[in-house]
Amino acid sequence: MSTLPSILTDTARELVKQSSKRKVTLASAESCTGGLVAAAITEIAGSSAVLERGFVTYSNAAKAESLGVPVALIAQHGAVSEEVACAMAEGALFNSHAQIAVSITGIAGPGGGSEHKPVGLVWFGLARRGETTRTERHVFSHLDRHGVREAAALEALRLLTEAVRA
Repeated sequence: MSTLPSILTDTARELVKQSSKRKVTLASAESCTGGLVAAAITEIAGSSAVLERGFVTYSNAAKAESLGVPVALIAQHGAVSEEVACAMAEGALFNSHAQIAVSITGIAGPGGGSEHKPVGLVWFGLARRGETTRTERHVFSHLDRHGVREAAALEALRLLTEAVRA
């Protein structure tokens, strides 16, 4: 039995269905979610046909080494930034055979926030081969650490599903 919330599993099920139907492969580059997106997708039977790979790049070194995010970019903007989310998604595409990649970088809390980057801030990147990478900013300020991570994973699954359907 899954330990993931049913909304994550249900959303992942729809993503796998749509991706399989359209023969689209996916990759994830996760920081604050620690692999929840890949875990939700792989919970679904048949996901091996669509999930090409997942990167859990929690540290800055991992973002640089596994995804090719420039260290200078992280130093200039911080790991939780639009620029790094964009670079993470593009790095996941570059370092995989996937057609669409999502990235998640954020501050789950309870500490680590600041005036400009509050706890609950999450940046997402969505990259598709041959298209401009898009980013989204969400603040899940009303949630605890567990809630921020789950809400971010759910939003990433929704972004992937939208991209597959487009």
